[in-house]
Formats: sequence, C-alpha cells, structure tokens
Amino acid sequence: AIQLLEKVGLTSTALDKYPHEFSGGECQRIAIARCLGVQPEILICDECVSALDVPIQIQILDLLCELQRESKLSYLFISHDLATVRYICNRVLVFHNGEVVETADTKLLFSAPKHPYTKRLLEATPDVTKWM
Repeated sequence: AIQLLEKVGLTSTALDKYPHEFSGGECQRIAIARCLGVQPEILICDECVSALDVPIQIQILDLLCELQRESKLSYLFISHDLATVRYICNRVLVFHNGEVVETADTKLLFSAPKHPYTKRLLEATPDVTKWM
C-alpha cells in the first residue's frame, strides 16, 4: 500500500488519515493507486478530473502521463472538457447522439476537424490563452 501511495505522490502518512481528511486531488490519487494495485494494461478514466481545480487537474493529468510512460499504461479517457482531452489524449473519438462521428489524432482533430458537429464543439470551446 505504501509503495502504491508513493507512486501517485502521497506519503505513508495517508494510511493514518480518515477519508474526510483528504482533498479532492488526494482522493483522485488514492483512486489511481487502487487501480494500479492490480497492474492493469488499461485504465478507464471517466471525467476523472472534472471536479478538481485547474492546478490540481494539471497535477493529476501529469501524474497519469508519468504513469503511462513508466508502466506502459493505456487510457480510455472520457471527458466533455476539450482542453483536458487535448492535453492528455493522443487520439480522439467524437461522439454525437451515441455514435462516433469523427476520429483522428488529437493534433489533427483540433487543427482541422472534418465533421460539422466536431467543428461546432471546437467553436464553442473558449480559448483560455486569450486571458493569460
């Protein structure tokens, strides 16, 4: 348990805490550690950072990237947050009404979407770099 906690950036002191004493980011790290305990080849991440503050989201996404490099993990990453998708995904499938309407490498999809629905999604996404 200690090794798994350390692998996700927590210390052994977490073993002495009650559940209500953990932050949202720490809870997410614990959830990831629990998954790693069975040495999976793939993790399904369904809106895994949506409830977290942006700086914590980035920490968790960076952790997932690091774990992927170390352990050769694959992720099925499900999200409505296109900025998060762009940050973490290599390949994207866009669903509309339960059907895949477009699939492409992330860079290509974001730079040259083909399907009208994908174009509308990207147009509706705020460009946060304008405010930085």
